[in-house]
Amino acid sequence: MAKLLFRLRNVPEDEAEEVRELLQSNDIEHYETKGGNWGISMPGIWVRHDADLERAKALLADYQSERAERARQELAERQERGEAPTQVQMLLDNPAKALGVLVVVGAILYISISTFFRF
Repeated sequence: MAKLLFRLRNVPEDEAEEVRELLQSNDIEHYETKGGNWGISMPGIWVRHDADLERAKALLADYQSERAERARQELAERQERGEAPTQVQMLLDNPAKALGVLVVVGAILYISISTFFRF
C-alpha cells in the first residue's frame, strides 16, 4: 500500500524536483498527487511499496539536512555581502501587507480587551 513520504503544500518547486530526482536515482517507485482544482486535496509524493518507505525516509532526511545547511551557508554569505534583507526592508518592500497585518492585530486586540473595559 502506498505511503505518503513528502507533502508538497508550500514547497518550492526546486525542492520538489530535487526530491523527485533523489527518489528516481535510488530506484524508489513513487507517484505524485496534486492539490486539485481548489487546493483542498493533499499534494504529495507517495512511495508505492512499503518496503521502500524506510529507505526513502532516510534518504529524504539526509537530503533535507544537506539542503538546510546549504541555505544557512547562502544566508551567511548574503549577510556578509550585505545583500540579505532586514525586517525593515521587508516591511518597506510590501507596505500594504504590513499595514494589513497591523490592522488585523489591532482589531483582535481591541475585540479581546474591550470586553473588560465596558461599563
